[in-house]
Amino acid sequence: MEEKQERQQEVQGGKGAGSDVEAAMARKDALIAELQQQLSEAREAGEVTAAELARLRDAHAAATAKYLEAVRLANSHLPAEVISGSSIEEIDASVQRARVIAESVKKLLAAQSAETRVPAGAPPRTQLPLEMLSPRDKIIAGIQQKGGKRE
Repeated sequence: MEEKQERQQEVQGGKGAGSDVEAAMARKDALIAELQQQLSEAREAGEVTAAELARLRDAHAAATAKYLEAVRLANSHLPAEVISGSSIEEIDASVQRARVIAESVKKLLAAQSAETRVPAGAPPRTQLPLEMLSPRDKIIAGIQQKGGKRE
C-alpha cells in the first residue's frame, strides 16, 4: 500500500511539475509577444524618424540653395561660377576666395594699365614720306609747303 501511495505522490508531483512547465511556457509566450510588440513599435518609430530626417535634409538643401542664390545676387561683382558649396560654411568660404581672386585681378590689371599708359587724345598727324606718295600727291605737297593753296 505504501508503494501505491508513493506512486500516486510521484504522479501528482509529475502533474505539479508539468503545470510548472506549462506556466513557464505561458510566461515565455507572453514575454515573446510583449517583446515583439516593442520591436514593432520601435521599428515604426524608426521609420518616422527616418522620414523626418529625410524631410529635414530636403529642407536644409532647399534653404542652402536659396542662400547660395542670395549670396550670388549680393555679390554680383564676383563671378557666379566661383561661388558654390553645399553648406553655408562652404558658400561663405567660396565668397572669401572669390573676393581674394577679384582683388588680385584688380591689382594685376592696375599694374598693367600703369605700364602701358596711353596719352589722352588723338596722336599728332604725320606726313607720309614723299617716296610713298603718288606723283599728283607729291605736287600738292610741294605747293602746300610753299604756302600755296590746294584747289
